[in-house]
Amino acid sequence: MPFSLPASVTQDNATQMEIDGIGNLASLSSIDCSRLKDFDSTVLAVLLAWRKKLHENNQSLLIEHAPEKLKVLAKVYGVSALLGL
Repeated sequence: MPFSLPASVTQDNATQMEIDGIGNLASLSSIDCSRLKDFDSTVLAVLLAWRKKLHENNQSLLIEHAPEKLKVLAKVYGVSALLGL
């Protein structure tokens, strides 16, 4: 079952999101972004932190249903390839 991001990931909840994800590392291999509507660049920091933790455990990260805005943001920050976007 994929780990689902909430509708909003901003500075207000990014730290808690990162902690929650790392606490559920087994479910992080697949991230469902279908509910994600309100976000800023902090979502990239969360996704990259999760990717790093998975990589340390020889696992990969799959981001599903990424909104176009997330793809554009990842491209602007130069992390599209790292996140598979």
